[in-house]
Amino acid sequence: MVLALMCQSVFMTAQSLREDSIQEVVVTGTGTQHLLKNAPVQTEVISRRQIEQYGGGSIEDILRGLTASFDFSENDMGSHLQLNGLGNSYVLILIDGRRLHGDNGGENDLGLIDPQNIERIEIVKGASSALYGSDAIAGVINIITRRHTDSGLLIENTSRLGSYGDLRQHNAFVLSNGILTSQTNFSLQHSDGWQNTSIEAPSQTEYYITDSRNKTVNRHTNWQIAERLSWQINPQLEAYASATLYRKRIYRPSGHHPGVDIKTYDLQYNNTSATIGGKWQPDDATTITLDAEWKRHAYNYAFTDTTLTDGYVNGRLTNFFPYFPGQRELQSDQRLATVALKGVFALPYRQRFTAGLDYRYDWLRAPMRVDGGKATDNTEAVYVQDELSLLDPLFITAGLRLTRNEGFGLHLTPKLSAMLKLGDNARLRATWSQGYKSPTPKELHYQYVRNMSGVYLYLGNTDLSPQTSNYFTLSGEYTRGRLTVTLAPYYNKVDNMIALVTIPQRQAPGSLVAKYDPQRVRQYQNIEDATTLGVDLTVRYQGRHLAVGGSYSYLDTRANQYDSEDETTHRVTIDGMAHHKASWYLTWRMRNGENERIKNYAVGLYGRMSSKRYYQIDGNGKGYALWRLTGSYEWNTRKFLNFSFSHSLNFKLEAGVDNLLNYCDRTPHGLHLGTTTPGRTVFASLTLRWNKGKKLTNNTKPNLNINSDEQD
Repeated sequence: MVLALMCQSVFMTAQSLREDSIQEVVVTGTGTQHLLKNAPVQTEVISRRQIEQYGGGSIEDILRGLTASFDFSENDMGSHLQLNGLGNSYVLILIDGRRLHGDNGGENDLGLIDPQNIERIEIVKGASSALYGSDAIAGVINIITRRHTDSGLLIENTSRLGSYGDLRQHNAFVLSNGILTSQTNFSLQHSDGWQNTSIEAPSQTEYYITDSRNKTVNRHTNWQIAERLSWQINPQLEAYASATLYRKRIYRPSGHHPGVDIKTYDLQYNNTSATIGGKWQPDDATTITLDAEWKRHAYNYAFTDTTLTDGYVNGRLTNFFPYFPGQRELQSDQRLATVALKGVFALPYRQRFTAGLDYRYDWLRAPMRVDGGKATDNTEAVYVQDELSLLDPLFITAGLRLTRNEGFGLHLTPKLSAMLKLGDNARLRATWSQGYKSPTPKELHYQYVRNMSGVYLYLGNTDLSPQTSNYFTLSGEYTRGRLTVTLAPYYNKVDNMIALVTIPQRQAPGSLVAKYDPQRVRQYQNIEDATTLGVDLTVRYQGRHLAVGGSYSYLDTRANQYDSEDETTHRVTIDGMAHHKASWYLTWRMRNGENERIKNYAVGLYGRMSSKRYYQIDGNGKGYALWRLTGSYEWNTRKFLNFSFSHSLNFKLEAGVDNLLNYCDRTPHGLHLGTTTPGRTVFASLTLRWNKGKKLTNNTKPNLNINSDEQD
C-alpha cells in the first residue's frame, strides 16, 4: 500500500513537471521548438494558468488585459487590433500555426477563437515575413489550442453568464484509443449588447441627435463546431484532418432619424474550413510536415424590413431592387487555399536547418463591393532558416524567403536574430528583419458605399505598390530567482504603407459621385512611409502562492501622408495610437490536498490603462484606467485503478467583477471611443470535466528537438 502511494505521488509529480515543461516550450519565433528562456527570438507567452485565472470571456479581453502592447476598437465588423502602432492587416494571427481567415472591412472576427480551448498564446513582435510571409509586419500571435493526450474518454462543459445577457458555452468531447483520436469542440457566445449614450454625432454636421437607437455594441450571437481526427500510424508518423463550421449574426436596431442611419438588415457571417496534413519524425532531429487547407468566409446582409437597394438579379446589377424580410444579399465571399511543406533537419556543428515551400491562392467574390465583382491572387514562396549554436554562448538564427506574387513579381525577405547568454541570469537578444506585404484583392479592387452617419464612398486602387518594412530590436532579459525583468526597445519603418485616405470628390469616378453624392470619399493609397518606435517593459515575480507583475508600453508613430488636395506631404500619426499603455496584476493561488483529492483556490486583481488614442478624423479616443477582480475554486478527484489507468472528475467555479470603478466612455456615437465598456459588469462560470482512461506518457513528453544545451 505504501509503495502504491509512493508510485502515485511520483506519477503526479512527474506529470506536473511535464506540464510545466510543456508550458516553457515555444515554437513561434523560429518555427522550431525551444525552451522559452533559450528562444533566440524574444517571445511573450500567456499561459493556460494565466488565462484561466484572469477569466477573460474573449481573446480580445485576454490580450488587452494581460499584455500592454495591444489595444482594440470593437464594432459590428469585428475587432480592429493594434500591436505596437500597426493595425490588423500587419498582424498575422495563427491558430496552431495556421492563419486565421476572414477579413471584415479590414478587421478580424476574433469570435472564431474559443478562449476555453486555448492552451497558451505565443506573441512575437516585429516583422516575421521571412518565416511566415505576408501580413507578418507588426508581429505574430499564435494561438495554441488544447490537445487531449490520454487514451480514453473526456467530456467537458463550461457555462458562463454575465451582465447584459452575456452567455458563453464551451463543450468538448474527446475519444481516443491511443492510435485514433477524435476531438469535438462546440462553442457559443451571445450578448444583448449595450448603449453607452443615446447621443449621436452625424458626420460633417453641426448638430447632435439626442435620442439615437444605435448601440455601442449590438446584440450578437455566434457559434462554432470543430472536429479534429488524428491517426498515429506508428511512433514516427501521424496523419490528421480537421473541419470547422462557424456562424455569427449581429442584430442591428433601426436608426431613429430617416436619411441619417436607417438600418433594415442584420449582418450575417458564415465560415467554413477544412484541413488535412501529416507529420513524419524519423528521428529526434528530423521533422517533416505537409498541410493543405481550404477556408471560406462569407459576409451577407440579412434583411429585416423591405428595402430598395442595388442588387444583382440573374447576374445583372439592378438599381432599387426590392429585398424582403428573410432574404439575404451577399457582400463578400473570401476563399483561401494553402499548401505548406516544411522540413526541420539537424546539420553538423550544432546546427538546425529549416526549409519550406508555401502556396497560397486567394479568391474574392463581392458583387456589390469589388470592381468587376471578382478578384483572385496567387502567391508562391520558398524559405530557408539556419539556427547556429556553434559559438556558445552566442546563438544565431538567419532566414530568407523568396516570394513570387502574380501581380508584383519576386521579392526577397531576410531575417537575422542573435541571442547572447550573460551567465545563467541574463540574456541579450537582437533582431533585424524585413517585412513584405503585397496589396490584397480588396485593396486593389474595392468599390463600396457605406452609410454610417453619412454616405462614405470607399475605393480600391490598382496602382498600389507592395509594402515593405525594416524592424530592429535589442532586448534584455534578467532573471533572479523568481523575478524576471525584460526591456525591449524597437524601431519599425514601413515603406509604401497602405491606408485609407480621404480624397477630393473630383478624383473619384464621376459616375459613382453622381449616383451616391458621398459626403466623404476614401481610397486605399500608399502613403510615403510610416515609422513606429517604442519600448516594452515587463516585470514579473512568481512566488509559491503569490504572483505580481505588469507590463508597460511606450509608443510613438510618424507617417508622411501625401495630400492630393493641395499636393503637399503632411506629418500625421497612425490612427489608434496611444503613447502610453500598461497592464498589471496581483494574484494569490493556494493548492490543498494531494494524490486523489486536490483543491485549488485563486484570487486575482488586475488593471489596465491607456492614454489618449489619436485619430485623423472623427475625434480622439479618451484615456482610461480599468480594474478587475476575479476568484475561483477548483476541486479535482482522481482514482487510480492501477498505475496506468485513472478516473478523474474536475469541478471549477469562477466569478469576477470587471471595471470595478464603473467607468464608462459617453462619447457620442459615431466618434472614436477610448473603450467600449458599459461600466461595471459581473460574470460567473461553472466547469465540469470528466476523464477516464490511460495516460500516454510517450505523448505527453514534449519532443523538444533542440540542442543538448537547452535540455536543462
